Amino acid sequence: MNAHEQNELHTIEISLFLEGLFRQHGYDFRNYSQAHIKRRLLHRMKLMDLKSISQLQHEMLYNPAALQQILYDLSINVTEMFRDPSFYQTLRKEVVPLLKTYPFIKIWHAGCSTGEEVYSMAILLKEEGLYDRSQIYATDFNQKVLKTAKSGIYSIEHIRDYTQNYQKAGGRESFSAYYDADYNSVIMDSSLRKNVVFADHNLVTDGVFAEMHLIICRNVLIYFDRQLQDRVIHLFLSSLAPGGVLCLGNKENIQFSSWANHFSVISPNEKIFKKLYSSPDSMQNG
Repeated sequence: MNAHEQNELHTIEISLFLEGLFRQHGYDFRNYSQAHIKRRLLHRMKLMDLKSISQLQHEMLYNPAALQQILYDLSINVTEMFRDPSFYQTLRKEVVPLLKTYPFIKIWHAGCSTGEEVYSMAILLKEEGLYDRSQIYATDFNQKVLKTAKSGIYSIEHIRDYTQNYQKAGGRESFSAYYDADYNSVIMDSSLRKNVVFADHNLVTDGVFAEMHLIICRNVLIYFDRQLQDRVIHLFLSSLAPGGVLCLGNKENIQFSSWANHFSVISPNEKIFKKLYSSPDSMQNG
């Protein structure tokens, strides 16, 4: 079988795999980037010493442990504390003054993965005097990463990098004030979890997540195809209060979305957008 034929076979197998995953277990990856899906499935296949994606499909359908591993592989779990420090600097400068105008602040951290960026936001809110009147909803469809996020326990080997990120992001304290070290791990201070609700939510299949003042979903949309990106941006638009803020990853944009004209741009570099107080249609009719 030549390379072209092998690629065509993989395409068919992946399509059948994703359809089976959705129909049997309700997880819908059919509009994820095909390159991402293929890369992750071939990696899992190699780890399990399987010879085809069809064999992997059998494991997914009949082996609960294999299903959990596959879901972990397919979800996006690349994150760190104060990832992209310039984003947090811009958040302090451009978004925090807006948040301070609200008596109570509702924040949705969509696709929170293992929670490092959720704790980063909690720290920022504490330092800006906003945490006590904030509620953070941190969501992911992957139960394994949510469990890590809820525990707030991370490997100590990354702390030096996280500390540097925190300092570059405009941190005002010693980063060590926010965690306790224990052998090879650190546990984030329990006060940072006080106003956080960790919950199961799937951006692909689930609906609007209440009326938020700030939604953060960074470096998730890049794994979706254009159609799914459009659907999720509409979900965020519907979930934001008028004047609410949407933060995406630095390689993501709403420019080509059907809903781009419902937002103004706060920061083009950091991909921070503000929902207009009136819809474009109502402004034109007015």
